[in-house]
Amino acid sequence: MSEEAVMGPQSAGMTLRIGVAYDLRSHYLGLGYTEEQTAELDSPATIDAILGALSELGHLPVRIGNAGELARRLVDGERWDLVFNITEGLYGLGREALVPAVLDAHRIPYTFSDPCVMAISLHKGFTKHILRDAGIATPDFVLLREPVEIDSVDLPFPLFAKPVAEGTGKGIDGASRIETSRELHRRCGELLERYHQPVLVERYLPGREFTVGIIGTGTHAVALGTLEIIPASPDQQGVYGYLSKERCEQLVRYRSAAGGAIRRVEDIALEVWNVLGCRDAGRVDVRMDENGSPQVLEVNPLAGLHPTHSDLPMIASAAGMSYRELIGRIVESALSRIEAYPAEGVPGTFSSNSILV
Repeated sequence: MSEEAVMGPQSAGMTLRIGVAYDLRSHYLGLGYTEEQTAELDSPATIDAILGALSELGHLPVRIGNAGELARRLVDGERWDLVFNITEGLYGLGREALVPAVLDAHRIPYTFSDPCVMAISLHKGFTKHILRDAGIATPDFVLLREPVEIDSVDLPFPLFAKPVAEGTGKGIDGASRIETSRELHRRCGELLERYHQPVLVERYLPGREFTVGIIGTGTHAVALGTLEIIPASPDQQGVYGYLSKERCEQLVRYRSAAGGAIRRVEDIALEVWNVLGCRDAGRVDVRMDENGSPQVLEVNPLAGLHPTHSDLPMIASAAGMSYRELIGRIVESALSRIEAYPAEGVPGTFSSNSILV
């Protein structure tokens, strides 16, 4: 595929100074944070791969780093034509919205979703309220904020419990599936104490589980492909949780999925993507109920981008798309938004940092 086909006709021939904002896992491990606390953060291999792909696409990538480093460089007067933002953050329910909000305040365009979408999608309860109001199937649920509320749960067993605002399967393991009231009290009490955030309790779905890769924004969004997720670890009881995701090469089988039922899964995923207003690229996780009907579990508008370890690049690879092409499509989606609505970035055009070649 030619560079113009990957980048699109509007951005082909333009070299952009693209800052890359990220949270490096090794940095926080060095500060004393645990493996689990840093599970959502990125490896040097991911950052190097993104920088390499941007260079191959003809751009000038610049390492920025985390939110603190971004703030320091903004104060120093540094600017970029575009920021490729994959910062996850560590604190609070709005941690994924922090860098997009800072960039919005400085009118610097960036990849992926805006602060509103980032904050809502991280909170699985808020997401499910919106999807349910939009008529999109999602398992019945309750949100528990303190232990005294556990007795008020009025859903049929089996149930499934998880922290309301964690990623990478944190707080999810074989004990997440709950069969009795006693298990419910024990598990929810543990999660409330450990993660200091509400616990989402929802009806357990026994069917097949899928993750759908989405690329694009609005009417230009398409389903890139779908992987079926088949946890193979006996001690995880078929649950795709933290351990399975950390050691996915050994504990999970991924199978490319297609056919009529999968088209329905992908249609639902696209509907979710547009109802929430997600942008550029990400994933939607779907699981079948006992009747084989797909229901939405959660949405990830800031999907991992490790070339071989993360779901979205694996979906792209299964669809015949190279890593370079995937990064190019993400950048092109962002540029299309900026060119259509230039007030989102620098008024009228790209900044003086951009170079026409």
